[in-house]
Amino acid sequence: MVRKANLGLWAYVVLAAVAGAVAALNIGRSYSATPERSDIYSALDRFGQVLEVVRDRYVEKPNAETLIENAINGMLAGLDPHSSYLNAKNYRDMQAETQGEFGGLGIEVTMEQGLLKVVSPIDDTPAAKVGLQANDIIVAIDGADTMGLSLDQAVDKMRGAPNTPITLKISRKPHNEPFDVTIVRDVIRINPVKARLEGNIIYVKISSFSETAHANLVREITSLKKAAGKVRGYIIDLRNDPGGLLNQAIAISDDFLEQGTIVMTKGRNAEETQRAFARPGDLAEGKPIVVLINGGSASASEIVAGALQDHHRATVVGTRSFGKGSVQTIIPLGDKGALRITTARYYTPSGRSIQATGINPDVVVEQELPPELQVKASKRPFGEASLRGHLHHEDAPGKLTKEESGSQSYVPKEPEKDKQLQYALNLLKGTAAAPTMMKRSGLE
Repeated sequence: MVRKANLGLWAYVVLAAVAGAVAALNIGRSYSATPERSDIYSALDRFGQVLEVVRDRYVEKPNAETLIENAINGMLAGLDPHSSYLNAKNYRDMQAETQGEFGGLGIEVTMEQGLLKVVSPIDDTPAAKVGLQANDIIVAIDGADTMGLSLDQAVDKMRGAPNTPITLKISRKPHNEPFDVTIVRDVIRINPVKARLEGNIIYVKISSFSETAHANLVREITSLKKAAGKVRGYIIDLRNDPGGLLNQAIAISDDFLEQGTIVMTKGRNAEETQRAFARPGDLAEGKPIVVLINGGSASASEIVAGALQDHHRATVVGTRSFGKGSVQTIIPLGDKGALRITTARYYTPSGRSIQATGINPDVVVEQELPPELQVKASKRPFGEASLRGHLHHEDAPGKLTKEESGSQSYVPKEPEKDKQLQYALNLLKGTAAAPTMMKRSGLE
């Protein structure tokens, strides 16, 4: 049986290190004239004066729309690292990513030393059908050199309307000469959940909390349960999952919980406090669960890990998570784009804020890094606490918490070299020492 959490408000907000969600909110209010509001009008008058001086006196004639957009960007960027302005194009791109569906080629790419490199083609997509391979270098897109492009610019050039052609110039070892490949774009649908059997253990990898995450997880687990017969346990892999929609994090947490709080959010005002509760029904039918996290597990990933950890429903294995404990709401601005603005902090079921501190695993298991990554690992780990302008951790009265979040995020491609995965498998098989579960207040 597929259950759905009572989501209510949760469908309108997003938790992600870099992600978004569509929200339709009524933000119209009436204001009376107050001293504070007079100060705002005075500041706006000063802004208008600056705008006019720039338009009249700058050495080159500026674009007024660009000036306003830059001003809005600056205002939101000054709040925290996760509030931002999305122009119309960026808003459309964000919606496509959240929905997990867009027009494109079906390849994962990265920028490496200035070169646009194929990480992997996605199965059954145009890129896979024409034979693109991992480690291919994309030298040019429709005749234009990719050197000097940012990753976002390159991705933007490769996306486009379905049934439109694009020509990529590919450099591939050991071939000496680059060659052209013409690909016809199609609708690309990204499945954020991949699952497989590891003997009688079900392994589930969640790469993002997009709109289809919960439905896909239920479908994958239901199918594998039939194939496995008797299931020994579950591994939920949230490593390097940057987050996504809050309602999906709630629904997936609810899949493995019978009752109790899943997450609580607190806005600026007391009346904005919200709680999400689990409802009866456990997709794993009480079988043991191991959740894998690392420094790339952020936001919605931390919601799931924190909820299952606090309720003693899962053993969390890996390294400290990213530490993003804030909620962003997307407010559309008609055809002008949207605002992504931080509206609340979130707390795990026991009342923990993980903002700038992260989720600490029950069992710390670090990966063995290849030589080229060992130098980077010696530096301060990248996490919420390292972001300029981040919201500070909200301490209890009389308590001072050291802000430190994030950790290594390396995951070997070969499962047999993945120490965290192997530990989880051995734990479920009973061949690894079981950890002493940490007790958390209010959940005994």
